[in-house]
Amino acid sequence: MDTAEYQHFAWLARSFGRTDYLPLTPADLEALADAGSYVDKYPGTHLFKEGEESNAAFVIQRGEVELYRSRSSGRRVVGRVRPGAVIGDIAMFQGQPYVSGARAITRVRAFRLERSRLLPLLIEHPVIAMRWLVAGLSQLEATQQRVIRLMHRTVREQVAEVLLDETDDYGEVHLSQSSLADLLGASRQSVNEALASFKSSGAIETGYRVIQVKDPAILEKVAGRAVSVPT
Repeated sequence: MDTAEYQHFAWLARSFGRTDYLPLTPADLEALADAGSYVDKYPGTHLFKEGEESNAAFVIQRGEVELYRSRSSGRRVVGRVRPGAVIGDIAMFQGQPYVSGARAITRVRAFRLERSRLLPLLIEHPVIAMRWLVAGLSQLEATQQRVIRLMHRTVREQVAEVLLDETDDYGEVHLSQSSLADLLGASRQSVNEALASFKSSGAIETGYRVIQVKDPAILEKVAGRAVSVPT
């Protein structure tokens, strides 16, 4: 096995549930790798569109993907996913069309797992099936926890929560103000007012489709989280 192949297998092993939970054998990894192939997407292009036949699931290796639903008033953002996320699998397993569109925000590389090849693999490799189940339940739990945290909160508190969740390693949130409003199901005016208050307090700086988090402690206080103490 060459270095590139080893790195590919190691990445796949990390992408499905906890790495300490039911280790994947070399045979499991080879079978999983054979069930799909890599796809590369430029910003603005789709991994799949709402209503299309769900014939594959995708594991995001790098880049960011926006999930959205189409409405008469335009596109409504319902989420953003980053490396390690698995998308399209629920519709694929149900044999139903994709319920949302998945559009690349940055350059994206994903591993596309074909339904016709993946389903027999899961039957033949129960460890992969269990790891997939654990990974899916973990994502579902994270989504539920986020919904619970946002319930019965003011728009300002919700904005603070989402900014903290979406901040990348560079302290940036790559969401436009309209996308942020769509994500929260709030009016753009109320979101803009919340952002303006955070900007005036020195918590953030705003730019075109990017928000720079300058003082996360202010956002943590508004969101009701334990304030982190710099070491």
